[in-house]
Formats: sequence, structure tokens, C-alpha cells
Amino acid sequence: MPIPSREDQWCLVRLDDNGNEFVVRSGLSRAAADALAREFEARGHKQSYWVRRQPARGADTT
Repeated sequence: MPIPSREDQWCLVRLDDNGNEFVVRSGLSRAAADALAREFEARGHKQSYWVRRQPARGADTT
């Protein structure tokens, strides 16, 4: 599977029971990130998972 361009990279994020957000996996295409989110959600854990676009390297995220 080809690596998506930097402008089109997505990550899977998890929200834990304490309200902390963690990047589960990054550098994914949108389709791969969506598929992974569905896979994790199907496991029935209490955590929430969602997909978001990765900021460009060196971009200000504040």
C-alpha cells in the first residue's frame, strides 16, 4: 500500500476514560484510518475512536 502524501495523511485518535487523547496510529490514508477506527470500535471498549487529518510537519497546532 503506498504511503499517502503529507497533505493527505490521517491519524486514528482515542479518548480514554480520563479524557486524555492519544494518537493510536498515524501516517494513514483516510480509508485506512476509517477502517481501523471501525475495527477498534467493533471491539466494544468504552474508549471513543475517531479519525482526523494530521497537521503538516512543522505546522503550528495551537
